[in-house]
Amino acid sequence: MRPLLARRTRHRLAADAALLVVACAFAVPLVWLVLASVDAEAGLRVQVPGAVGGGNFTAVLTDDITFTPMLNSLLLCGSATLVTIVCAALAAYPLSRYRSRITRPYLLGVLFTTCLPITAVMVPVYGLYVRINLIDTVYGTALFLATAQLPFAVWLMKNFMDGVPVVLEEAAWTDGAGRLQALVRVILPLMGPGLSVVTIYCFIMMWGNFFVPFMLLLSPEQLPASVSIFTFFGNYGQVAYGQLAAFSILYSTPVVLLYALIARRMGGGFTLGGAVKG
Repeated sequence: MRPLLARRTRHRLAADAALLVVACAFAVPLVWLVLASVDAEAGLRVQVPGAVGGGNFTAVLTDDITFTPMLNSLLLCGSATLVTIVCAALAAYPLSRYRSRITRPYLLGVLFTTCLPITAVMVPVYGLYVRINLIDTVYGTALFLATAQLPFAVWLMKNFMDGVPVVLEEAAWTDGAGRLQALVRVILPLMGPGLSVVTIYCFIMMWGNFFVPFMLLLSPEQLPASVSIFTFFGNYGQVAYGQLAAFSILYSTPVVLLYALIARRMGGGFTLGGAVKG
């Protein structure tokens, strides 16, 4: 009995050590980010700054470096996320409420499109945008970002929509509501946690997207923060690490705030509150 307990203890300690290594792998870059942002002589090494100061933040808090690119990112990703959520809800509703032999193959096809890398379609998309005069336009770039995130958003939205009881929708029909009204006033409010998950996921994926705006936006004044981060990489391998760390913290702030604002809804469920009675 004692050798068995010793073996289990060794296995548990090995698992704890492996998890600790993984945790450190995630924590070290974050520690470097915080320390380098307040170090005027920051480098690639994780080191405690000799003198803590806010000079890096002062250097990046300008219109050209931070404010204009961040505003561009908010407009670009916010509008694209809105388009994605609206289209995903409208597409997921018939997939969730109607049964058909083609539903499963269609969903598998939608899921397969999420595996296609954007780089595989970027060349024809660029040529199409040039022909229809959508190149170097914020709304055209937002439309492509929304299209790229739509397949997985539809998949997630459909799964969350399946959890809303159909009887609530039928009760709304009895009261005279149409299908669109039932979707907007009954189904979407009840799937609030799922809607929050899809919104956060789409926004984060668009917020960190570098390749699409880099290819489709040409004017420097329209570039989002994910592209303007290039300004911290100078020629001949010279990088302003302190300013890069400060900008990265500022760049992460909108995503953290978005999560903090709607995270309380993600922990909830379908609050039926007696709406369904036997």
